[in-house]
Amino acid sequence: MEINKAVLLVAGEGNRLRPITSALPKPMIPLAGKPLLEHAILGLKQAGIQTVLLIVGYKKEIIKDYFDKVSKTLEIDIKYTTQEEYLGTAHAARLAKEFAWNDPFLLMYGDLLVDPQVFEEIIQEYEKNDVKGLISLKEVDNPQAFGIITLNSENKVVKITEKPTLELNVGNLANAGIYIFDPLIFKAIEKTKKSVRGEYEFTDSMEILIKEFSGDILGYVIKDKFWSDIGLPWQLLEANEYILKNLKGEHHGTIEANVSITGNVYIGKDTTIKTGTTLQGPCYIGNHCLIGPNAFIRPNTSIGDNCHVGMSEVKNSIIFSHTNIPHFNYVGDSIICDHVNLGAGTKISNLRFDNKSIKMTIKGTVMDSGRRKLGAIIGSRVQTGINASIMCGKKIGVNSIIGAHTLVVEDLPPNSLCYHDPKEGLTIKKNPFI
Repeated sequence: MEINKAVLLVAGEGNRLRPITSALPKPMIPLAGKPLLEHAILGLKQAGIQTVLLIVGYKKEIIKDYFDKVSKTLEIDIKYTTQEEYLGTAHAARLAKEFAWNDPFLLMYGDLLVDPQVFEEIIQEYEKNDVKGLISLKEVDNPQAFGIITLNSENKVVKITEKPTLELNVGNLANAGIYIFDPLIFKAIEKTKKSVRGEYEFTDSMEILIKEFSGDILGYVIKDKFWSDIGLPWQLLEANEYILKNLKGEHHGTIEANVSITGNVYIGKDTTIKTGTTLQGPCYIGNHCLIGPNAFIRPNTSIGDNCHVGMSEVKNSIIFSHTNIPHFNYVGDSIICDHVNLGAGTKISNLRFDNKSIKMTIKGTVMDSGRRKLGAIIGSRVQTGINASIMCGKKIGVNSIIGAHTLVVEDLPPNSLCYHDPKEGLTIKKNPFI
C-alpha cells in the first residue's frame, strides 16, 4: 500500500541545546536559510509524502506561524495537533491516531536530519515486505548509551534492550528514530503502561505489537548516508556542513568591484557584498544582508537574513538573522543566535593550546565534543563591548551583556551582566537593563 502520510514529533524543548532553544524550538533552528524541520519535510516530499502531521508543544506558535506561511510554497499539506503533557514518545505518537487510523504511515522524530534517500529506501523496504512495522537503525560504537535493537536472520526485531551492558552482547544497532507502521500500532500503544521513568515508551509499544499482536517489525540499517539526531550543539555544525555540501551557488544580490568568490556561494535578495570582501564556498548568505567591506567569510558558514558582517572574519559558523558582526571580530566554529551585536574587536577562541578536544557543559555535565575546534554558543539578544574575548566551548545565555575588555572563561546564565572589575576581577550579575 502506498505510503503518503508522515507524523513528526516536534513537541520537545531541546534542553541540551540551550541557549539556542531558549528562544526557538529545536526544529526551527536555521540551517542554510531553512529551519531544520523544513529540510526534513522537503526530504519526505521527495519520497512521495503528501500530508504531514506535526505534533507540536514547546513554542508551538513559532512552528505553526512559519509553516502556515510556507506550506503552499512547499506544496505539501501540513496539519497540527498539540501535545499538552510530555508523557513519553508513545503518548506523543498516540495523538496521531485520528490522522493515520486506516493506512500505514511514516513516523519520525522532528529533530533528525538525514539524507533524503533514507526516506525513499525505507518506504521501498516496507512496501515489499509483509510486515506491520519498520524501524531504522544505525551502527554505534558505544551500544551501552543507546536503545539497542536485536534482529533475527530475516532482519526482524526480536529484542529491544535499553542501554545494555556489554556483557549482554545484544549487538550495536541503535534506534535511528524513523519508523513506518501499520495502524495496528495504535492498539499496541493503548496497551502500553508507564515505564519506571513515568513515561509511555514507544519501544514498549513495539514489543507489544510483536508479542501480543504478532506484528513483525523489520529492521533497516542506514549505511553510508548522513544521519544526525542533533542532540548537542556541535552536531548543528556537522549538519550545517552536510547541507552546505549540497548547496548550489546562486547570486541574487549586489556584488561590488574587487570581491573574490570561490566555490558554491548562495547570496540572497537585496544583499550587498562590499568591495574587498572574500567569500569562500560552500557558504550561505541570506536576504537583506550587508557583507563587508573587507569581510572574510570562510567555508561552511551560514548567515541568516538582515545581518551585517563588516571588516571581520567568520569561519565554519551558523549566524542567525538580525545579527551584527561589524568591526574587527573573529568568529570560528560557533553558533550565534538572532539579534546579537558584537562590539568592535570581540574575538571567540576556538582552539586549545594543547590541541586537545574541546569540552562543553551540557545540563550540568561536562562533555567531550570530540572536536579539536569549537568556539562559543551565543544566545539571542546578547551584546558584547569592545575587545571582549570568549574562550572556546563557552555558552552565553540569552539577553546577556559582556563588558569591554572582558575575558569570558565560564558559561554565562541567561540575563547576565559580565564585566571585568579592576579590583574584583571577573564579575557576573543580573543584567539591570532588562
